[in-house]
Amino acid sequence: MSKTILNSAVLAGAMTAALAGMSATPVKAEKAGMEKCYGVALKGQNDCKAGAGTTCAGTSTVDYQGNAWKLVPTGTCVDMKVPGDRSGSLTELDRDLPKS
Repeated sequence: MSKTILNSAVLAGAMTAALAGMSATPVKAEKAGMEKCYGVALKGQNDCKAGAGTTCAGTSTVDYQGNAWKLVPTGTCVDMKVPGDRSGSLTELDRDLPKS
């Protein structure tokens, strides 16, 4: 009986560690002094997240795609200007999305 409890405890610990590692991955991807900035990357130059049907870095298909982000120095995102009198955002945008 105690062997079963020990195996369960080891398995639970391993699962917890794996899940913690998965949730920490995006944080580790961010470098100190950097922040995610949506809507400022050129086509194919995003660092990650480019909406449904994409994987990650380099997968944006539109310049300044609103749901794709690029790491920029902390505090500079919302001041970054892009064509059309627009700027970067710390949250995902609904603009400049690829045509379905």
